[in-house]
Amino acid sequence: MGVVDLLAGTVEFQPNWWEILQSNFMRTALIAGILVAIASGLIGYFVIVRGSMFASHALAHIGFPGATGAALVGLPVFTGLVAFTIGGALAIGFLGKKANEREIATGTVLAFATALGVLFASLASENTSTVTNILFGNLLAVPPQQLVIFAAFLVVLIAALLVIFRPLLFASIDPAVAEARGVPVKKLGVAFMILLALVVSMAVSVVGVLLIFALLVTPAAAALRFTVRPGWVIFWSSTIGVASVIVGLVISAMINLPPSFFIVSAVFAIWLASMAIKKERPVKQITGGHTSSVH
Repeated sequence: MGVVDLLAGTVEFQPNWWEILQSNFMRTALIAGILVAIASGLIGYFVIVRGSMFASHALAHIGFPGATGAALVGLPVFTGLVAFTIGGALAIGFLGKKANEREIATGTVLAFATALGVLFASLASENTSTVTNILFGNLLAVPPQQLVIFAAFLVVLIAALLVIFRPLLFASIDPAVAEARGVPVKKLGVAFMILLALVVSMAVSVVGVLLIFALLVTPAAAALRFTVRPGWVIFWSSTIGVASVIVGLVISAMINLPPSFFIVSAVFAIWLASMAIKKERPVKQITGGHTSSVH
């Protein structure tokens, strides 16, 4: 009964929610969330096909000490976040060529970065709200000027994928055959990790370090239940992400709570629905006469 009373006292319906949605900070949050959802949808397919789920999760944690360190010395949190995620992406990309090597490199860099994050977070104890926002996200705290950075990152991502889409797809599905045919597999891997680092840096602002999977992996996983065509998977994963952001912000305006929980809950509900509607099937791609399956 105590829990019910506590929830009743802290969770209240806001009758002026429509006016809240029309406010400047909500408009900024909506644009930022949509940009991040589109970017996450563009990269999410490759995250799954390349088996980089652990790397995407690790990059968010690697960015944590950068963000907390920046807050500690008075620099913009996003600057430190981007610097550390890109640094981590380069380390993982260059240190690990094969899958097992990447796992080892990712885990090692992650462990060191986590230790740094704990140190910086303890030193920045007076900035507990900043640390909480980094860990769990706070879309409502995104400053308007950051929209320009998000838009620039999205443009870079789209331009890069337009250039490397086919060779990256080939290298992701069958790296051995791709390398034998002269595809620069390692360079593509490093380029992919840098692009992933940019998207992770954006997504942390929405759902935080601990919930990064929700935007980067889950929408693409849900889309893959219905189609294996890369273009359609990217389209539907972006659509799922955008819809979840909109739903999360609307509910957040109705109930005065951070939107990250509602965004993640919407993505989770869509994924559960996809699990119930469609049975799991392998993702089959035929490249150069070779068939590779990704579950």
